[in-house]
Order: sequence, then structure tokens, then C-alpha cells
Amino acid sequence: MVIATTDWATIATFATAIGTLVLAVATFAAVRSANLSARVAERSFQVNLRPVLVPSRIDDLAQKIRWQDDHWARLEGNQTIIEFIDGSIYLAISVRNVGAGLAVTFGWNVMTELATGATPHADPAQFRMQTRDLYTPAGDIGFWQGAIRDASDPDYAALSKDISEARPFTIDVLYGDHEGGQHTITRFGIFPRRDGDVTKWFPSVSRHWNLDRPDPR
Repeated sequence: MVIATTDWATIATFATAIGTLVLAVATFAAVRSANLSARVAERSFQVNLRPVLVPSRIDDLAQKIRWQDDHWARLEGNQTIIEFIDGSIYLAISVRNVGAGLAVTFGWNVMTELATGATPHADPAQFRMQTRDLYTPAGDIGFWQGAIRDASDPDYAALSKDISEARPFTIDVLYGDHEGGQHTITRFGIFPRRDGDVTKWFPSVSRHWNLDRPDPR
């Protein structure tokens, strides 16, 4: 008759292996949960800093705009300045920041035809840089401004024709938050409206592109 004996060493080894596996699973779950929490916290932080520019409202206050060559203009709410003076083209858009964070505008690109949201934006490296950063507080109004003064500029002739013939065109504005992140391009269509001998220009947004994270579309 053979009497079975308990192999306590094997049982102990097996139990240790199971314990180690359970600990590894728990550690993995804890790390994954911590990473998820960190991503959620980071996303919430970014949302609190994210600016979103759109045209201002028609009842928003007028703003005085000055260019570096000391040209001044009055910009009404929900309007665009288009001025052709002494061979220089002056441009400005009254905007409102509907995001939660300060908007810092630092570049722009003009398209001398009306582009829809389906038309890709240019490489941000090809954008014209602002002479100075433009700041639009969260929940408040501000402006974008630019100018083309050189008649040999590739966009000068076509944009001059758009203005003289009162044809719509497009301006893409490049901006981000005050931490230097969340780069965004907002596309503004610029539309003329004749009122007798006067042509007024009005902006309309067709698309926002988030450059630092995947596009949700």
C-alpha cells in the first residue's frame, strides 16, 4: 500500500506564482488607471486653456486698429477691414474668442478665392508670421490684422482684383494658447456686401483645424 505525501514545496511554489501573477495584474491595472487619469487630467487642463476664434457679433464694440506703419482704422463688430491705400492692402477681422483660454495669434495665410472647409489648409510653415502677437481674451473680442505692401508679392495682384471687383476670398488664421500649444487654424471666408457706392466686408468661419492632436472628422 502506497501512502501519498503532500509536496509542500511544490504547493508553496505554485502559490507564490499565483500571488505574483495576481500582483502583476493588479499593478498593470493600477498603472493603466493612473495613466488614464493622467490623460483625463491633461485633457481637462488643455480644455481650460483652449482658444476658439470666430467672427465677433454685430453688436460688439468697435476697435481702433493700428499697423506698424502708423496706419489707423476703425473696425466694427462682425466686420472685416479691407483698405487699399498708397499701394498697400490693409486687412483686419473683428473676432470673438468663444474658447476657455487666451488666444495668441501668430500667423496667417490668404487664399485669393473662396475656399470651403473641404479645401486643405497650407503648411503652417508657409504662413505669414505676424509682426507682433495678437491676444484675444477668453469670452471677449479682439482682432486679427495683416497687410501686403509689396506689389511683387505673389498674392498682391489677385487680392487687389478681389477687392476692386468685390469678390469673396479666404484668410486662414494660425493661433494657439498662451502656453505655446494647441495650435489651431481657423478659416475665415470674407464676403462683400454692396450698400450703394460702399462695399462692406463680413467674415464667416467654415472650419477649425487642430494641429497638435488628431482631427475628429
